[in-house]
Amino acid sequence: MLLLAVDTATPAVTVALHDGESVLAESDQVDARRHGELLIPSVDRVLAEAGLKLDAITGIVVGVGPGPYTGLRVGLVTASTFAAVLGVPVHGLCTLDGLAYAAGTAGIEGPFTVATDARRKEVYWARYEDRRTRVGEPAVDRPADIAEQVAGLPAVGQGALLYPEVFPDARGPEHQSAAALASLAAERLAAGAEFLPPTPLYLRRPDAQVPKNYKVVTPQ
Repeated sequence: MLLLAVDTATPAVTVALHDGESVLAESDQVDARRHGELLIPSVDRVLAEAGLKLDAITGIVVGVGPGPYTGLRVGLVTASTFAAVLGVPVHGLCTLDGLAYAAGTAGIEGPFTVATDARRKEVYWARYEDRRTRVGEPAVDRPADIAEQVAGLPAVGQGALLYPEVFPDARGPEHQSAAALASLAAERLAAGAEFLPPTPLYLRRPDAQVPKNYKVVTPQ
């Protein structure tokens, strides 16, 4: 097994290689405006570090969000393209699940919350019983609207750090890690678990909208 994991659903452009037992190489860069520029060089870098070629990959793992439209689609399109060219499967995982897994690896135990920045003064969030067990589906809300639901719980992710009045026990990790995503995927593959399709989990409509009263002009 050789998994290539990528995620661009958050400001982090993160890539990792996993052989089914451990992470062979990883790259993490935080730049919310350069996902498209940074992703392919990051893939090249982790392959070179591991001394491997792209054709050695047996599966692709991709974070499907939730996340903003523009950044999220970069990772999904790249993952689907690699999978098609190589003839290998692509496995989708919730980005918040990757952060939760990383939080558990960092030592957080018991119930906790994962929250990422959804912009517009909102967060993408979900509650977890432990690093492998999410409670319910991910959601997007204003932090004040979920204060009672997350009260008393530790929280991880950039969204939690942005709103300390709602997440007073905010901790790291702050950003997504493809290494954690790959490790979680390797566990699930070994257990025969199902994965999400490689389609974007937006949770809300994209920022780009057709203007109201837009007049369509057809050629004569």
